[in-house]
Amino acid sequence: MKIERIDLYHVSMRLVSPFVTSFGPQQQRDCLLTAVHAEGLTGWGESVATNDPGYSYETTGTAWHILSDFLIPALIGRDMAGPEALGPALSFVRGHPLAKAALDQAMWDLAAQSDGISMSAKLAEPYAEGPKARVPVGVSIGIQPSLERTVEVIGEYYDQGYRRIKLKIKPGHDLAVARAARAAYPDLPIMLDANSAFRLEDAAVFQAMDNLDLLMLEQPLGYEDIYDHSRLRPLIKTPLCLDESIHSDDHARYALAIDACDIINVKPSRVAGWTEARRIHDRCRAAGMPLWVGGMLETGVGRAAQLALASLPGFTLPGDISATERYYERDITAPFYLNREDSTISVPSGVGLGVVIDHDYLDTVTVRRQSFAAH
Repeated sequence: MKIERIDLYHVSMRLVSPFVTSFGPQQQRDCLLTAVHAEGLTGWGESVATNDPGYSYETTGTAWHILSDFLIPALIGRDMAGPEALGPALSFVRGHPLAKAALDQAMWDLAAQSDGISMSAKLAEPYAEGPKARVPVGVSIGIQPSLERTVEVIGEYYDQGYRRIKLKIKPGHDLAVARAARAAYPDLPIMLDANSAFRLEDAAVFQAMDNLDLLMLEQPLGYEDIYDHSRLRPLIKTPLCLDESIHSDDHARYALAIDACDIINVKPSRVAGWTEARRIHDRCRAAGMPLWVGGMLETGVGRAAQLALASLPGFTLPGDISATERYYERDITAPFYLNREDSTISVPSGVGLGVVIDHDYLDTVTVRRQSFAAH
């Protein structure tokens, strides 16, 4: 499939409400979109890099630079055998997975369109089970101004139909939050996400949570650490989940080798795309390691691809793929809705990503655009 043109968009969209983590509050969400044109088809991808280097060293600025000056020029006019060929083609750029993921997603969209099937079906081709039609999802709740407000927000999402709650924590906003949530909802699956805000010396904080029957504790220690998590794991009873530490299939291999975790959160953008995410899926599934798909406040472009990944058989835990109304009043695709009866979202079944781009609204929220074509 020959790559004829790639359009790069920098979009900026306002969130319904501020999302507060240990990195701070976020109200405006910027990202980059790629539209890859080949043989009459257009594949779409999303880079989840944001304006500040908190979760990742990448930002919209660095991702634009890497995409426009290196990655995209390397693909224009190139004949690509499929999405699996993208990694070797872009290996001359070290790192920058969030930038690479936008192109990887677009290539999977193109491959699925070329075959006349959904992206979920394309990803699931190696598996006898095929993709799931619906995937279980939960909601991630940012840090609230008080314990009372935290419990209120949990109740609001519970009433909407969400049956797995994730609470963001940070030092000083941890044990009391967990206890308040569990007291208010004794039987609700609740997990905590620290976004690397703690140190191994803080183990006592997590030991004090052992009687709360939490679903998991996500990435409490360093964002590149695997070793200290392997030391924390035997000290606590709550299942330990790695997120930021898993940058590739190799990192998943390291974590499995030293028993660093009980669960892995796979963010496809964090691992440079769906090709590498599927490798992690296969490795962890073979090892019996539970998986779920993490979210980064994606637009409908990214969310459709997340759902396609989450439909694979090894993803057995609810993911962070909330309905559109959780993030945006209006999206650049048709909204995704929560199936209230079972806390799931339906996986798009149309060809490719299975979504239609609202080009009028995309133009409204685009702050910069550039096209790259073969000369």
